[in-house]
Amino acid sequence: MDKLSDDQIEQFIQKGFVKIDSAFSIEIAEQCRSILWETLQLDPDAPETWTQPVIRIGEIGLEPFKDAANTNILHQAFNQLAGINWLKRGTLGTFPIRFPNKKPAGDTGWHVDASFPGDDWNNYFEWRINVNSKGRALLMLFLFSDVTDIDAPTIIRVGSHLDVAKLLEHEGEKGLSFMELAEKLDSLPKREEIIATGKAGTVYLCHPFLVHSAQEHRGIAPKFMAQPPLLTKFDFNINRLFEECCPIEKAIILGLKRN
Repeated sequence: MDKLSDDQIEQFIQKGFVKIDSAFSIEIAEQCRSILWETLQLDPDAPETWTQPVIRIGEIGLEPFKDAANTNILHQAFNQLAGINWLKRGTLGTFPIRFPNKKPAGDTGWHVDASFPGDDWNNYFEWRINVNSKGRALLMLFLFSDVTDIDAPTIIRVGSHLDVAKLLEHEGEKGLSFMELAEKLDSLPKREEIIATGKAGTVYLCHPFLVHSAQEHRGIAPKFMAQPPLLTKFDFNINRLFEECCPIEKAIILGLKRN
């Protein structure tokens, strides 16, 4: 696979995501996990040391992570979904490492990832989302470990990006804050839910408006994942001919017309 098929692009527009198997190699995934274990300062062979349900690790700009983010298939997919409107990643954002644990993680609510800062840059709950998806082209889920249905896979509401577009339609350039939008999600139409499982090296490319949620870990091995945004060079423009728009813009327009 060297590029997305027409069916995959249509799936992205209609359902809000596309799954790419083997987007980066198992060897790169192993190198990244090794670095993450060192950063955690935990023993991968001593589950008794895994006392927290989730630990977040910040940006890591080391070579294996850059390699994972910049494979040929991913760059080709970025071009197909966003056109030229994306910036190359040098890191992969934060890493929510989830461990088998009976304690609730406390971060499993439905949400849409915010795209640009509000009044308080340091308070992510005040970051914002607008109908043009200012600042963000994609939400990306990078799997650095094998993730089955019991390993806390991200839950995705299929097609929910179309409903979110309608919610944002009349909110103007300012849009809604992370929390303002989260509080409105229960009012949206019921959607099919799928889970983001896959082998290490799998990447899910998701529309920035896609509603999703973490869940508790019920498996055995820790789940290693990154969830970076693909950032934009400039704001998207949904006020032009549909044929001139990239798939990210087409999905927004579709949501505005369908609802």
